[in-house]
Amino acid sequence: MTPFVSDVVDELRAALGDAVSTIAADLEAARGDKSGQRTEHPPLAVITARSVEQVQAALRIAHEHGVPVVPRGAGSGLTGGAMASHGQLVLSTAAMTRVLEINEADQLAVVEPGIVNAELNRLLEPRGLRWAPDPASREISTVGGNIATNAGGLLCAKYGVTREAVLGLDVVLADGTLMRLGHRTVKGVTGLDLTALMIGSEGTLGVIVGATLRLTPIPTGPVATIGAYFATIEQAAEASAAITAARLRPAAMELVDPLALASILNHLGLPPRDGESAHLLVQTDGEAAESEAQAALAIITALGATATMTTDPDEGERMLAVRRAMHPAMAALGQVLIEDVAVPRSRLPEMFAEIRRIGDRYGIRIPTVAHAGDGNLHPNLVYQGDEVPEQVWAAAGEIFEAALALGGTLTGEHGIGTLKRRWLADELGDEQVALQQRIKAAFDPRGILNPGAVF
Repeated sequence: MTPFVSDVVDELRAALGDAVSTIAADLEAARGDKSGQRTEHPPLAVITARSVEQVQAALRIAHEHGVPVVPRGAGSGLTGGAMASHGQLVLSTAAMTRVLEINEADQLAVVEPGIVNAELNRLLEPRGLRWAPDPASREISTVGGNIATNAGGLLCAKYGVTREAVLGLDVVLADGTLMRLGHRTVKGVTGLDLTALMIGSEGTLGVIVGATLRLTPIPTGPVATIGAYFATIEQAAEASAAITAARLRPAAMELVDPLALASILNHLGLPPRDGESAHLLVQTDGEAAESEAQAALAIITALGATATMTTDPDEGERMLAVRRAMHPAMAALGQVLIEDVAVPRSRLPEMFAEIRRIGDRYGIRIPTVAHAGDGNLHPNLVYQGDEVPEQVWAAAGEIFEAALALGGTLTGEHGIGTLKRRWLADELGDEQVALQQRIKAAFDPRGILNPGAVF
């Protein structure tokens, strides 16, 4: 270490004790996330904060010395947004896991950012409540990470993304200032909505140290699940669009293209389906679940699908397990660049056709799944080796351009991170990017928070 670096680490240790680690294994772990990417060099140190005061102390020291800080939760992100490199500090909130309050009367919970999404819902379930965001990584992702990326999931079409489920935030700014944003009330429009600004900011504006969450009752009545198979993914996407157009609102509606389905079935040890089959999964809940499912089933079968419907909870979970197995199935194929674009729901058939065309053009396998209820697609670009090949980046760029041309967006739920920043101006334009950079400078004038991410 240089004398300056040694002084910073010594000052952090004096203030934070064993919360500061320079152990090689800890530094190595912070070089990557679930995107499969890694930085070239390990960070300076990893700070595992256990309290708001420790987060404040770490940021004050970093701000004073101008040392970059990368906020980090579980490291389950898919865009390289929490990877740290040479000369940077990692500030982890994963050890801040307390549930400070569950208020059944007001249907809210106050939590620390490190609690895992699924663990929070296990605590809420006996009270008949849940926190609605349902990312595929719910068993490992933290609530703070969900908020920092505005995470989505299978239930977004009916219950909304993370932004709709957050009332307020406690945030520590780059200089160590603690800000309490938002409210505990259902309504609240006092001043600018800084809470919404923080949600999805990917650690570039402040470090989330607490959250007041909007809870919803767990739906009562039956849950109906439909598993349908079509000859092509375009036909399956047309069926999902028809269900939406019929004013039905499933809790979950998922599309799995033939490449993805074949890989998932192989991973699960299930027999392959004859021919190229595309899968549409629809789940309805609440008092009208059965009637809504019957209406959806009629649309699906009229469009030529083979379909089954069940209200048995265990059978429904087995159907959902096929979709939830997408990530491990892709990991078994090699390295995967997991992308995330969204288009208007009526344009899903066109977007699937574009992805297939791009894959054929570059000779790349691109298994794709989609949250059909909200138009969010996840093309998985499979490659071998440690570096993303240029043709994979070129194919990804064409996928982004295709989504934008169809009236869509670069990211529906994963964020920009470091992997998508080169395309940011394609969607926002130079003037809006410059405005967002000025907003960041207002929160973080020295530019120490997650440098290189997003911008």
